[in-house]
Amino acid sequence: MRTAAATQVRRPSAVRALTTLLALTAAATVVVELLNWWYAPEQGFGLAVRTGWAMLRSLGFLLLIGQVDRGRTAARPFGLILAVTTLFAVGRIIVPRQGVPPLPGLLGFALLSLLCAAVVWLLYRSPAVAAHLTQHRPRLVIDAQGISWRETPPRRPEVSGWLLTSRVAAFTYSPLMLVPSLVAAGAVLDDRLAAVPAVLFWFGAGIVTSYAVLFCTAFLMRGRRWARTLLVAVTLVVLAVDLPLCSWLLGPDGLVRDGGPLVAAAALTLYGLWRARAADRSPPA
Repeated sequence: MRTAAATQVRRPSAVRALTTLLALTAAATVVVELLNWWYAPEQGFGLAVRTGWAMLRSLGFLLLIGQVDRGRTAARPFGLILAVTTLFAVGRIIVPRQGVPPLPGLLGFALLSLLCAAVVWLLYRSPAVAAHLTQHRPRLVIDAQGISWRETPPRRPEVSGWLLTSRVAAFTYSPLMLVPSLVAAGAVLDDRLAAVPAVLFWFGAGIVTSYAVLFCTAFLMRGRRWARTLLVAVTLVVLAVDLPLCSWLLGPDGLVRDGGPLVAAAALTLYGLWRARAADRSPPA
């Protein structure tokens, strides 16, 4: 006689391997950050903020494990953005202002890069993982059987994976602006009090950006073409605000460390919008 546990459908091996890789990546992120903090020649306020932000990525990988376990379609773009931005977040604090990076930090970053590459490969190249990530979010359903909370397909047509990727990438704009603004706040309190208004403007712009992206992507998921144009405009404004402030308040080092990840997220957002538009124009097979 079979028990209920024996009759449950066993997840594909690729899905189990993906969840294991995500757990290892979360742990590796924490270990690499601790190593970098231990060997860093300058353990100032800026490094503390960047290290804390990078370590929060470990929580992101744990959330991604839950998305994969539930088979959510949004797990693929979420995993891609998380892997890319994690490498930028960790890589920008591995390299010191002067000299060469410590060997343990380099080895840890190389291991983390391999883990992130493996995660992205499984998410986008494994047929078993693609077949597993097909579930929709549960919704409140009212029908003849009463009120229930169950999985239902969305009423509107499903959007392409590239639009989902653009949406997730755009959501990183706000934290990628808030982190360097906090780093600049520490520098301003030391010897640049005249730049306090610029830092406050930078921090406020990061908060406003989160609402602007939320507005754009809400209509983007509903197939509104004007929302794509508006998201492109928001992306350009974000770059025009963030990059000059990085250069002015944090110098060339901050422009590379903090402006680089934002440029990568913006490029991925624009590329996703372009690919989605090209897919809409192509005739159906």
